[in-house]
Amino acid sequence: MKVAVIGAHGQLGTDLVKVFGEDPSFEVIPLTHKDLDVTVPETLKVLKDLKPDVIINTAAYVRVDDAELYPDKAFAVNAIGALNVAEIANEIDAVNVYISTDYVFDGTKGEPYTEEDVPNPINVYGVSKYAGEIFTRNYSRKYYIIRVASLYGKVGASGKGGNFVNWVIEKARHGEELKIVNDQFMSPTYTIDVARTLKKFLEIGPEWGIYHMVNEGYCSWYEFTKAVFEILGWDVEVKPIKSSELNRLARRPKFSALGNGMLERIGMKMKHWREALREYLGEKGYL
Repeated sequence: MKVAVIGAHGQLGTDLVKVFGEDPSFEVIPLTHKDLDVTVPETLKVLKDLKPDVIINTAAYVRVDDAELYPDKAFAVNAIGALNVAEIANEIDAVNVYISTDYVFDGTKGEPYTEEDVPNPINVYGVSKYAGEIFTRNYSRKYYIIRVASLYGKVGASGKGGNFVNWVIEKARHGEELKIVNDQFMSPTYTIDVARTLKKFLEIGPEWGIYHMVNEGYCSWYEFTKAVFEILGWDVEVKPIKSSELNRLARRPKFSALGNGMLERIGMKMKHWREALREYLGEKGYL
């Protein structure tokens, strides 16, 4: 199976290229911003020559607060870019895999969201990603919308300047005060787990549609931070704060945890977030 990964140097893209590349039954085609730009349809024509069976679109504008100031940039990549990929995927008869987010939900449900729940985003980033989902669903003949959440991976997110786990570790190393929100709950997810699961998922080839793909369980960012230092065995003080104290431009959903119900229906399960976090810390050489 020939798989093209758009956004191959990103946090998730890097692990997708690694995992798919290690399996000889897959031919992986890593595509970076130098190779194509999802906002420029002309550049996507390179896919006609490459003829992948699957296109995984990880390209995204992920700066949640900046999206409030520059909604045109967020929509260009997350929505129109998704439409452009859907159209080229149809032309070459490829499966279109659009990577989406938990931020399509408003966070008022109080329990993990299912694939059947109706999105209601509360910030520009979430609206732009939901628009990308709509374009993917309505314009693709063969598609999967894969919702992930609170990602962390070995290379970090270039659009966000790293990842949360590395950030709190570096703050602790420098003796800086750690104030972390305790009223925002999510499903922290290790990118290598998404990559491994998505590979198996494509091998199975289930029916087209929306699938959540996150590590099991959920926690607040405060609980997640405490878990980092518990696993490391470090004595670090972490102060809980309310999200309102950060005065951020964009609203965040209070409870955006996802449930992997559709994955479970096809016999797949992802590891618990604590187990995934321990594996990540080991891979990074912290343990």
